Amino acid sequence: MTRAGHHRRRRAPMFLGIVLVVLGVLGIPGAGPTGAQPGSGSDSSAPKFLKLTIDSVSPSTVTTSTSAVLVIVGTVTNIGDRNVDDISVRVQRGAAIGHPGGLRSALRLDQSDYDVVTTPFQDISDELTPGQRKQFTLRIGVRPGMAGAGGANPVSAALDISDPGVYPLLLNVNGQPAYGGQARLDDARFLVPILGLPSIPDGDAKGSGQPPVPAPPDAPVATTLLWPLADRPRLVAGIPGSVDGRALLTDDELAGELAGGGRLDQLLAAPESVLHPDTGPDPSRTGPGLASALCLAIDPDLLITVSAMTDGYRVLASPSDPDGSTRDGSGAHAAKTWLDRLHSLAGSMCTVALPFAQADPTAVAAVHDPGLTARAIDAPADIVDSILSIRSVRGVALPTAGSIDGDAATLLSRHGYTSAILADNAVATPDAHGAAANSATGESTAHSTAALTGPESDTPELVQLPAPPPVPGSGTTPPGGGASATPVPPSPAPAASAGPAVSSAPVAGTPAANPAGLKVATFDIWSATALAAVGSNPPTPSFTPERVRYDVNNDSRAARLQDALGAVSWSALNPQSPRRSALLAPPQQWGANRDEAAALLNQVDLLFRNGLATPRSFQDLLAQPPDPRPFDVNYLAESAEEAVPASYDDPVREQGRRITELMGALVEVPQQEPTPRTFLNPLRDDLIRTLSLSDRGATGEQGETAARRRLDQTTHTMDGLYRSVTVLPPGGVYTLASEQSPLVLVARNDLPVAVRIRFKIDAPAEATITDIGEQQLPAEGTRSFQIPTQVSDKRNLVIPISLTTPESIPLGNATSVSVRSNAYGQALAIITSCAGALLLLLAGRRLWRRFRGQPDPADKGLDPGKRRRVNRYGRARTRATQRQEAR
Repeated sequence: MTRAGHHRRRRAPMFLGIVLVVLGVLGIPGAGPTGAQPGSGSDSSAPKFLKLTIDSVSPSTVTTSTSAVLVIVGTVTNIGDRNVDDISVRVQRGAAIGHPGGLRSALRLDQSDYDVVTTPFQDISDELTPGQRKQFTLRIGVRPGMAGAGGANPVSAALDISDPGVYPLLLNVNGQPAYGGQARLDDARFLVPILGLPSIPDGDAKGSGQPPVPAPPDAPVATTLLWPLADRPRLVAGIPGSVDGRALLTDDELAGELAGGGRLDQLLAAPESVLHPDTGPDPSRTGPGLASALCLAIDPDLLITVSAMTDGYRVLASPSDPDGSTRDGSGAHAAKTWLDRLHSLAGSMCTVALPFAQADPTAVAAVHDPGLTARAIDAPADIVDSILSIRSVRGVALPTAGSIDGDAATLLSRHGYTSAILADNAVATPDAHGAAANSATGESTAHSTAALTGPESDTPELVQLPAPPPVPGSGTTPPGGGASATPVPPSPAPAASAGPAVSSAPVAGTPAANPAGLKVATFDIWSATALAAVGSNPPTPSFTPERVRYDVNNDSRAARLQDALGAVSWSALNPQSPRRSALLAPPQQWGANRDEAAALLNQVDLLFRNGLATPRSFQDLLAQPPDPRPFDVNYLAESAEEAVPASYDDPVREQGRRITELMGALVEVPQQEPTPRTFLNPLRDDLIRTLSLSDRGATGEQGETAARRRLDQTTHTMDGLYRSVTVLPPGGVYTLASEQSPLVLVARNDLPVAVRIRFKIDAPAEATITDIGEQQLPAEGTRSFQIPTQVSDKRNLVIPISLTTPESIPLGNATSVSVRSNAYGQALAIITSCAGALLLLLAGRRLWRRFRGQPDPADKGLDPGKRRRVNRYGRARTRATQRQEAR
């Protein structure tokens, strides 16, 4: 899908193009008549001279109790290479936005569509040199007939607004660049929500005596607001768990985000001001209704990282060099303070877990590893609850992209999820042809957005997805029918089928499957798109339609905040809209600061106080009955394009399998830390972080680099762990004392966890080696083993030896033993037998001669008398020795 529509494309009058061509021939670039399209609009290569930014709009929302004068503060900056003279500005207004899609498309209209011209151009500066800037202030009346009013601060123009609504405004700046003519050099657009028209007292110019006009509170909008607290993965990959090890982070940016004035500090301070108004900036603007509509959405990976930081941590000196030098981190105190504040806040309000490290369920489903799935899908809520000591909302998934495929929906259902939060264009009613095809073939197909409920239609707030298909091999069918269509993202190859077959049945300890299928609560994509643009580094979400995409970085933060305030208020100001509920869902890695966040909270509270909206808790939203019509997931093409590439499926699955196999061989020893789980779970977490959607927006270079590095580091660590359990090679030749002497081997375990092993010995035909079965090696220790061995050959035998897990998974490095036995085999037995027979023969011969009284020839030459004397001497000597010992 092309992203050419990301930038603004504004139509220029035909005559302008002709004039520009003529002036270009004359060598006067950039010149043109008043009203010309600025170079930043349609042609990025055209010269640019001025940049117009909105600094503030006051009041940001007009009500019956605010001022009737809109004060706009802006800045004009000369960004070109030449002077610009005669700079002037004017304000133009478009009609009230009548459709939610207009909240976005109105900001891309040509200036001619802003047909209400409030005033002629007002002079700002006679001249701006390159790099020079000039701030200006415009005072504009809201209601008709206010031009010229205001006394000491005259109102020079009026917007002529007669009814509440959300109105688009455009500031148009003209100037004359050196060597050129007068031209429109830039513009700025933003929305202004009008919740009510303030009164104009008698005697205030010709518009005096007008009563207030409030918005009708006939159909208040039930409103729920998610408040995300998340960050990109920061822990360095490839480090197993330990008892006293210090966490290692890729950088120390998180310390700044947690400290006073940081992004996460400010995001936490805003809801704190709601529940604790005494600490808020404006206690009178918030109330208990807003608190009941809020629900914290917390990334468990962020909690793990912040919790590890509280005990002190290290930081890479160079984030691109994981094996390089490190330094002490500076955010331990800030992490502890922030975590304590969050603990206090979460204990008193609704809290729900975000996906671990913003991992994409679609990618997790494609990897299809039971151990990885259990950690990514089942563990997030438990992690949040254990760190914050709370009970979070269970059974609801909040995918980061706001869109999932059918395999991910099935995975969530099989792991006990009952609900999911998706964009309203990420679900759709199947068309008749697509439904028939899926029913007939049973294949997973991707829905076409054109054939389904379009993004402009009104999707119900809650819909029911089909029941998941039965688990392969289970022989069960989900209630309500057979297998349902499970769309998958368009990809070069089917991700779910790649790699070895892995059982899709839930692993032990997983929540009970949800046989009814997911219930989906949908959020409005237009308000979500506007909320995503608030703050620093604003993204354009993948669920934003291509036709209304443009680079929001061209707009100032103040203008983007105004757009969000208008988007949040639109449903409440348009009772003709059939959908009378709103789930406000900012992006999970949100860049709003405290003032912006507080302004949005105050806007929602203002809707409550004016009767235009009513608070509804997150739990009450999920408890609503779904729409009776059939719906299915509509995996958006842009979400598929920005998803984790399928090339990660096989390597992540392979490392997940190795972690599971190694964990099966480790032994949990009572009272000993780390346990097998605490030792290997950090590596499994690293694989989940590899599947993160963080920083994978329109370009995704940073996210891709981080994911590849994490996978490589985890793979390298797993290789090292498997090599850490090995048999030590004996030096020289091992000599057996006999043919049945045992073979003595020494095995070493460098892991901090005990491990079960088996010896794999490929004995040659001349040796018989007994398998001693499963053995255990102590943590970080060695152990010798006597292997019963029988060798029937006197030659040197080379015997290959290695270690495996009890499931025959190789460990360590294979070695070999050179064995030499002192055995002589059959020849030794024959010699021994012959020698024994000869001894018996000679003894028998001697006895036979004695029995017959014949002297033995062996005694010939020995005097019988001398022999008797020698014998007596020997006996006497023996008796003397015995008497001496008796004393």
